[in-house]
This record gives sequence, structure tokens and C-alpha cells, in this order.
Amino acid sequence: MKLVSSAVLAAILFVSPAQALTTGWASYYKSGRLTANGERFNPMGFTAAHRGLPFGTKLKVTNLRNGRSVIVRVNDRGPFIRGRILDLSLGAAKAIGLTASGIGKISFTIVI
Repeated sequence: MKLVSSAVLAAILFVSPAQALTTGWASYYKSGRLTANGERFNPMGFTAAHRGLPFGTKLKVTNLRNGRSVIVRVNDRGPFIRGRILDLSLGAAKAIGLTASGIGKISFTIVI
């Protein structure tokens, strides 16, 4: 079964991308030199890796365990582990309290 991105889902359902909510598992990463869009990786930045959303897309990511949210910008590809929908930079993961567990249930919406 192929996963459908929030933007594609929004287009199919004729809703604004901000209304398309995606829920799943996220993890974080803290090492690397360059991101897939060619910029230098900043582990303390508020960025994320997604398999299909366009680079530069801004997402509001909410940790469903504690309700904390952060705005991130997609600048990389991933995650490459089955069952995960988003990889956050260390800075973004810290902001929503995801670093202790390393993985967590999140939701995200596209921010315009």
C-alpha cells in the first residue's frame, strides 16, 4: 500500500493543506553534513525529513503524548525506517519533548 502525502490528500479531498492532518510515528536525528536539498544540516534547527513533501514546506508538528507543538521546515528526505512518517532535527525533537523516548506518536499539518 502506497502512502499519500498530506498535500496530495488535501488536493484529492478538496480541502486546504492546513486542514489535512497526518498522524503517525516520528523519530529524530542529530548527525549529518548535508541535507537532501543541499543545505548544511543544523542539528539544533527546526527542520524535518519527509519522504515526499516539497522542500520548504512548513509543518506544525504536535507530540500527541504531551500536546507540545513546533513549526518545522522540510529540508531532507526520510525517514527510512518502516512505520515512521517524519524525522525531526534534534532541536525540533527537544522542543516537543521527543528526545527522552527517541520515537513518539505525532500529528502534523501543513502550515501556509
